[in-house]
Amino acid sequence: MDLENKIVDTLKTIYDPEIPVDIFELGLIYEVKIEQGGQVFIDMTLTSPNCPVAETMPKEVEDKVASIEGVESAKVNIVFDPPWDKDMMSEEAKLELGFL
Repeated sequence: MDLENKIVDTLKTIYDPEIPVDIFELGLIYEVKIEQGGQVFIDMTLTSPNCPVAETMPKEVEDKVASIEGVESAKVNIVFDPPWDKDMMSEEAKLELGFL
């Protein structure tokens, strides 16, 4: 399994506390960039700027991704452009939440 798949699998273990769906399926991960030497940069958003886990979730993402074999470091960049909306969710997430 390549490093990008390992990172995605790890992101799928992190859940938004208000919605019973992981942050990857919710569409909160905008980009995963893997650079030479195993440095990982992740652009992600939150369901709202006032999200109760705005402080803790990025740290959880960094810690879990950094613990993957082959990852030297992980840095999360929180972005609100474009703003998140339910159309960014995967089909699976929409189905689980009753949007389909």
